[in-house]
Amino acid sequence: MSKIKISDADGLSVRDVLHAQLTALEATATIADARDYFAASGSHRMALVCDDGRYVGSLTPDRLEGELDPHLALAQIAERGATVSPDAPATTGRDLALQTDARRVPVIDADGRLVGVVAVTGDLTSFCGTSSD
Repeated sequence: MSKIKISDADGLSVRDVLHAQLTALEATATIADARDYFAASGSHRMALVCDDGRYVGSLTPDRLEGELDPHLALAQIAERGATVSPDAPATTGRDLALQTDARRVPVIDADGRLVGVVAVTGDLTSFCGTSSD
């Protein structure tokens, strides 16, 4: 199975290229929880924060640097940032993802629920978590 190349995004929707198998942290999770999340895997480039499935915001590892209270809830520091609809063109999702250091943009439905993320591989050639086969 091959990943969908970002150069093949024309004519596709975000729904076609989103990575739906992801872990979101609850809004009540703490700074310490987020630090553990990032430490657990080098592929974690963005933590997505939800409250009962609804997107609250996200953060990258650099947001956790410095003297932060490890017990502080993520809802207090998560940033809303750019998001994209699953029905938007895949090129929009790709372009938004590439504008971030994390190379990711959350995909949010009309009800505010997190349905996935558009993620671009480290070599900037493909969408993570997709297959054209």
